Amino acid sequence: MMNGKTTPWLTEAEQELWRSWLSVARRMDTALARDLQRDTGLSMADYEVLVNLSEAEGNRMRMAVLADRLAWNRSRLSHQITRMINRGLLGRETCNSDGRGAFVVLTDLGLATIRDAAPSHVASVRRMMFDVLDEDQTAALHDILDTLGRQFTG
Repeated sequence: MMNGKTTPWLTEAEQELWRSWLSVARRMDTALARDLQRDTGLSMADYEVLVNLSEAEGNRMRMAVLADRLAWNRSRLSHQITRMINRGLLGRETCNSDGRGAFVVLTDLGLATIRDAAPSHVASVRRMMFDVLDEDQTAALHDILDTLGRQFTG
């Protein structure tokens, strides 16, 4: 019960759609991670961090902003950043303006790594998603995801 009201169960069709959504999302995530690891040696977490920093101004971002952008908790991000620093992909700098915050910075090796990894990852995404959808399906999926995503913004 929510607020004293009984929650209506999913219809059979809704339940089938929900389970299909979960299954496809898991299988696609797994396949993309497998391809990325095989082709580049990077984990999906590595790739997500590198992409975000490569697109940020000056290839740097505050830790808190990066955590929010990735929708990760601070502890997970801190552990991931430490592993990537140890591999020479990232650096950490203190924020001169307030001294409390820290920046994560893409190193030259990190930038080269994401530049080398991106083409094969994009090829996997294209093969698994866009090559199997026509233009109308792609547009409809975009609209659906935009609608669903709006509830998590703001």
